[in-house]
Amino acid sequence: MKYVIAALAALCIVVGAFAQEKAQRVTGKLPAKAVCFICSQNGEAEEEKPAGAVAYKGKTYYFCNKGEVEKFLKDPETFIPAPVPRAAPAFTLKTPTGETVTLESLKGKLVLVDFWATWCVPCVKAMPDMQKLQEKYAAKGLTVVGISIDEEGAKKVSPFLAKSKVKFTYPILLDSGDTWKQWGVKSVPSVMLVKDGQILRHWSGKIDVKEIKSTIKETLAP
Repeated sequence: MKYVIAALAALCIVVGAFAQEKAQRVTGKLPAKAVCFICSQNGEAEEEKPAGAVAYKGKTYYFCNKGEVEKFLKDPETFIPAPVPRAAPAFTLKTPTGETVTLESLKGKLVLVDFWATWCVPCVKAMPDMQKLQEKYAAKGLTVVGISIDEEGAKKVSPFLAKSKVKFTYPILLDSGDTWKQWGVKSVPSVMLVKDGQILRHWSGKIDVKEIKSTIKETLAP
């Protein structure tokens, strides 16, 4: 009998753990203001009245409209960045002028990969800082790579680069397929630090350049 009880207890633990993993709608009273999870992923950090909330894996996520709540409930993992470290998928992409760059060609370097789009305001705002990082740490082994996810490719990116006051010396590539999906990008901007074929860090939403710079310095240190 005691073995049956023990087995049932173990089963209850497993079921309980599974239940905690499932996304649950928060039905209690919500805070007057909170940062929307989706908005924060797109670089916005302003607090506003939440339309709903979801509890998932020990955390509570707030949303500014009910449609986002429903989407998150159906498949929360599509919104949450993949864990690190993880393998960096290979890529072969072209610049707007037709030059080819592969991840393999950057072997031996510390690579900062910036997924961005011309329509993404936080992305564009962060790009001058990406250039400064390139200038400061290139001699120490860093290379920045920008990957545009614009669907129209060079048609959008080339005019953007031509009008830019910043002249980018790092390669800016066009994602002509689903490289961003393979790399686990859920939103832009998404910036990843890669070393020896492994994604060591993944920043998304509002980019903290100081944190990225600090991580680069630590990783490059002997």
